[in-house]
Amino acid sequence: MAADGTRGGRGALIVVEGLDRAGKSSQCEFLHKSLQESGRSAKYIRFPDRTTAIGKLIDSYLRGQSQLDDHSIHLLFSANRWEIAQSIESDIAGGTNVIIDRYSYSGAVYSAAKGNPSLNLGWAWEPEIGLPKPDLCIFLSISSEEAAKRGGFGGERYENEAMQSRVRELFSSVFGMQRNTNIQTIDAGKSFEEVSQDISMVVNECIARVDPASPLGKLESIHGL
Repeated sequence: MAADGTRGGRGALIVVEGLDRAGKSSQCEFLHKSLQESGRSAKYIRFPDRTTAIGKLIDSYLRGQSQLDDHSIHLLFSANRWEIAQSIESDIAGGTNVIIDRYSYSGAVYSAAKGNPSLNLGWAWEPEIGLPKPDLCIFLSISSEEAAKRGGFGGERYENEAMQSRVRELFSSVFGMQRNTNIQTIDAGKSFEEVSQDISMVVNECIARVDPASPLGKLESIHGL
């Protein structure tokens, strides 16, 4: 089944990024359900995938139950994406639209935001080169101050206002250097329904313009990092 509900063609790879508590997971779940209800084949993936062997190590780290070198944990996050890359490509080729909650962009900026002088944005991006490239990347924009007001903020290692402010700046940097990438910024400070409508609009436009005969792209090196 193709992305538009007919036979043939490939699906679209849709990535949703943003600061912690921007509403990514709720919006991804709603989008997944909406696409399925409209007759489109869809799959939802959330990174890190904490169910895999690598994902369990990451989960322990994020909960503050273990300590790892900055470089080591970054490579584990990247490996977590690589171990599912082939499955993503297979789903896309089979006509399924794949929605990903957090991807390589988050992986790079969160590691670089730690301020480790030997782990800059350029170093952090290198392991991502060659992973499936999204047809659409949605950035849910919300101020770090507003995010801090939302329920559950502060429960994990990176959920503090200073870290989130650095992350926002680095997202801006990495997105600004992207070439041939459809990045759409959506105001996540609005109501859930309004944000859902905005997401639905850009996702439907993306699915409509995907060339059913074109292969899924690969992430490339970023000039300037």
